[in-house]
Amino acid sequence: MLFTIAFRNILRNRRRSAATALAVAVGVLAMLMFGAFQTYVFRGFQTRVVQNTGHLTVFRKGYFTYGAGNPTEWDIDAYEQVEALIKDDPVLRPMLRVVTPRLQLSGIASYVSADSDAAKTFLAVGMVPSDRDRMRLWDEYGVSLPNQATDMMRDDATARGLLGVGMARIVGICGIEGLQECTPRPNRETPADAPSLPADLATVAADAASSDTVQPADGLPRINLLAATAGGTPNVVSLTVTGVAEQQAKELDDAYIGMHIALAQQLVYGRGVPKATSIVLLLDQSEQMPAARARLEAIFRERNLPLEVRDFAALTPFYTQSLNFFHALFLFIAIIIGLIVLFTVVNTMTMAVVERTAEIGTVRALGLRRSMVRRQFVLEGCMLGALGATLGMALTFVAAAAVNGARLTWMPPGNLTPIPFRVALAGNEPMMVGTWIGLVLVATLAALLPANRAARMQVVDALRHV
Repeated sequence: MLFTIAFRNILRNRRRSAATALAVAVGVLAMLMFGAFQTYVFRGFQTRVVQNTGHLTVFRKGYFTYGAGNPTEWDIDAYEQVEALIKDDPVLRPMLRVVTPRLQLSGIASYVSADSDAAKTFLAVGMVPSDRDRMRLWDEYGVSLPNQATDMMRDDATARGLLGVGMARIVGICGIEGLQECTPRPNRETPADAPSLPADLATVAADAASSDTVQPADGLPRINLLAATAGGTPNVVSLTVTGVAEQQAKELDDAYIGMHIALAQQLVYGRGVPKATSIVLLLDQSEQMPAARARLEAIFRERNLPLEVRDFAALTPFYTQSLNFFHALFLFIAIIIGLIVLFTVVNTMTMAVVERTAEIGTVRALGLRRSMVRRQFVLEGCMLGALGATLGMALTFVAAAAVNGARLTWMPPGNLTPIPFRVALAGNEPMMVGTWIGLVLVATLAALLPANRAARMQVVDALRHV
């Protein structure tokens, strides 16, 4: 009976009740659409990061903290045996999609042509091209990122590699795949009194210039890479540039070189024993990371291996920072919408109490307790919130279907080409349920203040109210 009376009271002023329910519905719509867009953005961001770095990375202990200064000091001995140990483990094998070694190194890249004469420090990653292509095809969330396998790097072509977009522009390489709006690098006039290079560096530069002027048979540009070997002696190799790979951070993009791991090992170790600085693991599902990490750590403890495991979030702090920022922004929006719903329901229920003052006095005179009067108005506020939240959920599904079906595109940071603009409701059931419950509770609490006022009315004053 209480629910029936509450529902009938809501319908007594349909226009006001409809406006209140609509305010709640719009609040639900705004929160869920923003949350769904946030989810889609981070699924795409996570997909891009995982495609580049994998889910988990195995390092020698100390590399993550100190390895940036000299990666070869913290390389993994017998990395092929460690890789085989991971692949052959019966617990890890069903989870693994790719297990591949990588080698981090740095040095100086030089490029000489008729229009350019430039040198630039570089940060390079030596990798297995086929493994890189397989990682770029991982798409757990179906975000349709335009990462497909290419032949810009091949396992059988160790001299081929990629540059960051900024790196290619700085050294003056134009006309390669993926580099648009590139103009030749202007030559800077050298003052007559400029200091000359030391004799040993001048010799290396001259050798690099003479080798750079000889283009490969396919006509692709070639740069020379100068780096110190693990023993401390300088070494030079030539890299044929077949394309670009834009990086998300400008500082990295201006120095990035992707190359075959064999060429990187030749540059760093010369004729010595080749090693790797890390082993990257790509899993089938992101939810398998805790189990895979625990198993790796158990294997390393059992075999007394000086190795540690880091996940992609630890290797990409910007991912965690962005995630925390969006969560804080969602919380801020939720608070604003909650306050709007709160004051809307308070206003509606206050008007209802004023209009029904004589009625409240009558039922109180007939013996109805204060608690029942309070419960009556609180229930009406709860029902208004529930009706508005349910309507908002329905509107959200319609709006999400419209946005996803419109085939909109946008250019997120770190992308060379547009990707679909979508909102992801699937998998967001906890957020939808939480939003519904949250706004219904806000509406219920908002009705509590007018309900208390109605319950505390004096019977005589209420009866003579006009």
